[in-house]
Amino acid sequence: MLEDGFGREVTGVRVSLTDRCNFDCVYCHNEGLGDTRGPMEPADDEMSTDDVVRFLEVAAEFDVDSVKFTGGEPMLREDLEEIVRRMPDSMETSLTTNGTFLPERADALADAGLERVNVSQDALSPEAFAEVTKSTAYEDVLEGVDAALDAGLAPVKLNMVVFEQTAGYVPEMVDHVAENDGLQLQLIEYMPELAGRPDWAVDIERVHGWLEEQADRVERREMHGRNRYFVDGGMVEIVDPVGNADFCANCHRVRVTHEGYLKGCLNRNDDLKSMGEMSKPEIRDAFRDTVAERVPYYGEYMVQEDGEWVFNEEYIGA
Repeated sequence: MLEDGFGREVTGVRVSLTDRCNFDCVYCHNEGLGDTRGPMEPADDEMSTDDVVRFLEVAAEFDVDSVKFTGGEPMLREDLEEIVRRMPDSMETSLTTNGTFLPERADALADAGLERVNVSQDALSPEAFAEVTKSTAYEDVLEGVDAALDAGLAPVKLNMVVFEQTAGYVPEMVDHVAENDGLQLQLIEYMPELAGRPDWAVDIERVHGWLEEQADRVERREMHGRNRYFVDGGMVEIVDPVGNADFCANCHRVRVTHEGYLKGCLNRNDDLKSMGEMSKPEIRDAFRDTVAERVPYYGEYMVQEDGEWVFNEEYIGA
């Protein structure tokens, strides 16, 4: 297993299969790349099926034991089932999706070896959902969640980005997962440094505080040092990376862009590393270099001066 210079072992990879999406969510940062979305047709620059599988085979050589497929909307890839089927057996496989294609494909994905899904759902009414996603596919998402549960992909995590427009929906979402077996809620802190609009950010500590008051018990999860809150039988987890040095110190993931670049940190695009023609020797070399050059974003790449986070000049342009 590879370890970076800060003692962080890389145990997981997050692979973006496309930047295409059938939604237009107002908070989207496209895995930190910004809005690169183009036409909905498959693009020539997307990694091929063989490229993705070859990368995962190399990652498994370094004892990486989990992969999450993302996008864009990864289910726009018609070869997703084949990719999942051909993955190394040693890897846990999950998917982050908007859920609209799950009614037709959840069973096939489960049969191929997919183990878990995260479904983006930011509200519990069609009107509120449409305001955030610019999509009228609310009912399709609900059907997708049911299809995932029916296919055995439980628990299904509902991803909800918490910002000015959605913060008021948190209590009803907490109740929703408590009332529906097989669902969990993942509240994701809005990241203005990637998505813009800093005025949309909310104080995530207030959400923590409210959940602590509601929770029957609280657990600390090792990955990223996250808190899990258990409320009336439902599980709620907060992902709060903004300004959080503990979060960065516990990051064990490397990311892959849809074009075949390795990315050591979600927040950075000055560390992209090409895997060339995607031969196994090229992938190995790029993977080793990416891990060796990883730097915790908060606490190292950005440091605090007089209570403010500022860039550490040591890493700028490196």
